[in-house]
This record gives sequence, structure tokens and C-alpha cells, in this order.
Amino acid sequence: MVKLRCNDYGFECDFEVEGDEDQVVAQFMQHNNEEYGIDYRKEAVKQFILR
Repeated sequence: MVKLRCNDYGFECDFEVEGDEDQVVAQFMQHNNEEYGIDYRKEAVKQFILR
């Protein structure tokens, strides 16, 4: 199980997602695209998880 939070990456945002890696990556990508207009690549988000 993995977890990503927007405020860990410099955003003043309470969004967080937790679950299996594919689900977390998809939801984090969607949130960042809709809220900030940032179109992260799947590989970039997976690097966030590794850090």
C-alpha cells in the first residue's frame, strides 16, 4: 500500500490518496491535472512513490 499527499510536494492542499500503486498513481495524476493543470507522466509519479 502506498500514499501520496499534495502538501508533500509543495502544494497547500489537503488532498491525499492511499491504496495500491496503480490506483494511487492514477488518482494523483488526475487530481494534479484537474486542480493545477499539471500533466504528470506515470513514470514521474512512480518516482514520487519511491522517494
